[in-house]
Amino acid sequence: MNSDFGPEYASAHDTSFVPKYQASCYCGAVRYEVCADPVDAKICHCLVCQRLHGAPMQWAAIFHKKDVRITAGIEHLRFYNSERDQHARILPCKVSCARCGTPIADEGRQMWLAFPSLFDFGPGREVPAAFRPTCHIFYGTHVVEICDDLPKWSGHKNHSQRL
Repeated sequence: MNSDFGPEYASAHDTSFVPKYQASCYCGAVRYEVCADPVDAKICHCLVCQRLHGAPMQWAAIFHKKDVRITAGIEHLRFYNSERDQHARILPCKVSCARCGTPIADEGRQMWLAFPSLFDFGPGREVPAAFRPTCHIFYGTHVVEICDDLPKWSGHKNHSQRL
């Protein structure tokens, strides 16, 4: 199934891929799994995330594409490139379910930015430490003051001014 999604992702036939976490959209039409912990997690306060998510911020866990395998619903994926205002898989882009509208991930050129709220962490839904945010990015455009000990960056982590 993944050969239709792209060679940079894990193949459905890769026997070395051992799922560690599973995620799905609200209606369950789109499902995927990952075989590793995220390389980082962040909270984004940029205006694009605010508007496209209808929320003051977006929480994302970042994975290498090779650690992601789509298991169902490739035909239900909808893509949107905000820079060009096009519903197309032009990277980077937003990925959502065409059936229920759930935002699934941000697909970057090399990374998959997954939304942790879609993962099934089992009974009690305890969020693993690897999914916990390490920073706030684009905090200069925040609309809700966040009082925590995480670093706050004006742009991307380690590539902008720390606020």
